[in-house]
Amino acid sequence: MYSLKEAWMLTFGKAPFKDWDGEIFCYKTNAADTLRTNETHGYVLAYTFTIVTKGTVTIQNNLKTLTLHPNDLYIYSPGQPVKIINTSDDYCGICLLADEEATFRIPYVRDLISIVYTPIVQLQTQKITLTYNTARRIVAKMHEIIGLMQSKHAYKKEILQMLLSIFLLEIQNIKEQKSVTKKLPKRTEELFIDFMQLLPRHFAAHHNIDFYAERLNITPDYLSRIVKRASGRTVLDYINRLIMMEASFMLRTSSQSAAQIAEALHFADLASFSHFFIRHKGVSPQKFRTL
Repeated sequence: MYSLKEAWMLTFGKAPFKDWDGEIFCYKTNAADTLRTNETHGYVLAYTFTIVTKGTVTIQNNLKTLTLHPNDLYIYSPGQPVKIINTSDDYCGICLLADEEATFRIPYVRDLISIVYTPIVQLQTQKITLTYNTARRIVAKMHEIIGLMQSKHAYKKEILQMLLSIFLLEIQNIKEQKSVTKKLPKRTEELFIDFMQLLPRHFAAHHNIDFYAERLNITPDYLSRIVKRASGRTVLDYINRLIMMEASFMLRTSSQSAAQIAEALHFADLASFSHFFIRHKGVSPQKFRTL
């Protein structure tokens, strides 16, 4: 998994501007730039908010295909398997990116992170269609962030953090107006978010529920109920999907043997890894590498 800065450098080869700290970035995107992000999409420890301003983009998210049109808002949270399938030639959008680790260091943003996760786990689709006026208002706030990033303001970092907080509150307001969320008890929401934070950092080494429950100081059974209630999915489903994402990525992009990848992902041996991979992908790791 990559930090926002690592993913950006891998995709585009250089920082967007000289003094970028890799924490928050907002930019206008097009068809070519969007397709380039496929190399790291789904492997980035960052939150992404994209509004389509022109044309269309088709995304495969959690094995579901979504087509986004103008005024559609798409939200990505770390650990989601996602791939850009195609775009129209005239596609344009605007994206706000926030590094996960940096985001959680902002005290007042910690309480807003449920805004990022809730649409992903509770909506039937991972997009929200905005009214024209709402979309324009959100885009204006993103342009404000772009303008500040390019300035030499003495308190640029602090203001960017505040603007991110305001942006998240805008998204929360949209969700409440559309009544797209189910109200969860505060404790349930907090534990689910804490689990989602732990997962991208530990899934490769820890494949069982007990580890995450222990880190959260709750029982495995209670963690299972929390995750199921918040997302409709199981703990093992989340763990296994991340393992498959990482295994597929390593098979596609590295020269490591299947046995070395099995070891890196903490499987007992190659046979165990192959059995797991075939069960989830339908083909062996060796066969997948040739497809």
